Amino acid sequence: MSTVTERVASPPTPPPRRPNWLLALLRNSWRQLTSMRTALVLLFLLAVAAIPGSLLPQRAVNIDKVNDWQAQHPKLFPVFNSVGAFEVFASPWFSAIYVLLFVSLVGCIVPRARDHLRALRSRPPAGPRRLDRLPQHRVLTDPAAADPAAIAAVLRGRRWRVAVRGDTVAAEKGYLKETGNLVFHVTLIAVLLGVALGNWYGWHGNRLLVAGADKTFCNVLQQYDESGLGPRVDASELPSFCLELTDFQATYQPTGQPKSFRATVKVDEQGRPERTAAFSVNDPLRLRHANVYLLGHGYAPVIRYTDRYGRQQTSAAPFLTNDGMLTGQGVATFPDANVDPKTGARNPDQQVGFDGLYLPTAPDSPPYVRSSYPAERNPRLNLVAYRGNLGMDAGIPGSVYRLDQRQIASGKLKQVGAKVMKPGDSWTLDDGSKVEFLGTRPYVTLSVRYDPGELIVLGGAVALLIGLMLSLTSRRRRVWFRVSANPDAASPTDGSSLVEAGGLPRADYAGFADEFDQLVTAVRNGGAESTAATSGDADSVAGDRGAERERTD
Repeated sequence: MSTVTERVASPPTPPPRRPNWLLALLRNSWRQLTSMRTALVLLFLLAVAAIPGSLLPQRAVNIDKVNDWQAQHPKLFPVFNSVGAFEVFASPWFSAIYVLLFVSLVGCIVPRARDHLRALRSRPPAGPRRLDRLPQHRVLTDPAAADPAAIAAVLRGRRWRVAVRGDTVAAEKGYLKETGNLVFHVTLIAVLLGVALGNWYGWHGNRLLVAGADKTFCNVLQQYDESGLGPRVDASELPSFCLELTDFQATYQPTGQPKSFRATVKVDEQGRPERTAAFSVNDPLRLRHANVYLLGHGYAPVIRYTDRYGRQQTSAAPFLTNDGMLTGQGVATFPDANVDPKTGARNPDQQVGFDGLYLPTAPDSPPYVRSSYPAERNPRLNLVAYRGNLGMDAGIPGSVYRLDQRQIASGKLKQVGAKVMKPGDSWTLDDGSKVEFLGTRPYVTLSVRYDPGELIVLGGAVALLIGLMLSLTSRRRRVWFRVSANPDAASPTDGSSLVEAGGLPRADYAGFADEFDQLVTAVRNGGAESTAATSGDADSVAGDRGAERERTD
C-alpha cells in the first residue's frame, strides 16, 4: 500500500513594510525639539536675540530716537531695518524663537511630570542581594530596633518614604529635587505666558503733565507723547480717566542729589467719584485698569506776551532738563500774535517765538548758562526773541521744544533781542510788544501702563526661585535595612539579631556618609534622637565594620 504525501504550499511571505519617511522625520524632529538640550539652546538664542532690542532704539519705545539713529547712520539703517532690528520684540524671528522655546519646554515637562507622579505613587524599590557592594554599608549586632517594623518606624520619624518587604526595609528620600526641577520649568512657562499676555493685551504711554486745570490730561491715545498698544488692543478700548497735577514736592540734599519726589493729582475715573491721590517714584498711582508711574520732573516757565495790538496770550511751556540741576531748555511760541483786530487777518510773517534757557538757581554773576541747584533759589530765564514765520503752517512735523532751525537759517525767522529775566520782570520789544515772566509751574513726566500678565510674571518668578532652591538643595538617596539571625549567637533560639544596612545616593552628595551614619545610630538606639554619631557610636560602628571584614574573610 502506497501513501501519497501532498505538499501544501505555504502562503508567500509578505514583503517588509517600508517605513514612512515623513512620519519618521516628524517623530525625530519632535524628539529633538522636546529635548532639554534644545530647550537650553533656544533659551540662549532668546537671550541673544534680545540684545539688539537693548542696544538699538525701538519704534515702540521712542520713534524719535529711531529717526535720530537713521540720520546718524544712513547706510546701516536700511540693513538693520530690513531684519527688524528696530522692532525686535515684534519681529517674526523673535516670535519664532519664543514659540519654539515654549513648545520645547512643554514637550520636556509633560513626560517628566508624568514619570515623577508615577514615582511618587510607587513604593521604594527592593534592595539588592549584596548590600555590601553599595557605597555605604554597615552591620549592626543586636540593635534596639531589631525588627523591620521598628526600623520602619525610625525611618518614618525622619521623613523617609518606607516600604517593608519581609525582612527588608527600603526607604527613599529626596523627591523634592525633581519636584523643584519641575516647578522651575513649569513656572518658566508661566513667566513666558505672562510676558506674552502682557504683550498682546497690554498698552503703555508717556505723558509730560504740567500743573494746572488748563493742562488736564485724559487717557486718549492722541494726548500721549509716546504710546504703544498691544496687537489685540484697540484705541477705543482704553479706560476712561483724567488727571490734573495739583502739586509737586521735591527735596534735595545739599549737593543737589534728589531725596524724594511726590506728586499730587486730581483723579477723575469713570464710574468712581473724583478724588485726590499722591504718588512717588517707588509708589505708583494704581487705577482700576492702569498704573501711573512718576519718571521725572522739571519746570514750565509761564510767559505772557502782549502784542502790538494789546492782545495778551499766556504760555506755560515745559522746558526739558539738560542736567541733574534741572537746567531747562525750551520754547514759547505765539503763532496767533499780531492779528489785526479790524480785519481779523493774521500775518504769518509777524509770528513771535522765544527760545529760552531756565535756571532754577542761577550763579551770582554771568554767564547764566547752568543751574547750580535743582530747587528754585535764584531763578533766571534767558530769552531770545524771534519774529517772522515759525513754519507751523507748512504741515511739516517738528519738535515742540525748539524752534525750526530751517526757518532761522533761511532768514524767515529773525532774532529781535535777548534778555535775562527774573520772575515778575517785563521786557518791551522793538515793535512795542511786551514780554512778562510770571513765574513757573512744575511738571512731571508720567508713564501710564497696563500689563495684565504682571501678576503672573511676579508669581512665576517667585515660584521659579523656590523651585530652583529646592532643586539645588535636595538630594535623592536610598537606604536598605535587612534583618537576619546572628550567625555568631551561642544558640539559634536566644533571639540575637543582625541588621545589615546599605545606602546609595542617586547623585553626588558629599554629606550622605554623615547622614547614613546618623540613620545607623538611630536604628541602633531604637529611634532616640541623635544629630551626629558620638565617639562611642563611632567606635561601635568601627567594630561592626571589623566584624563584617572577619566574616568576609
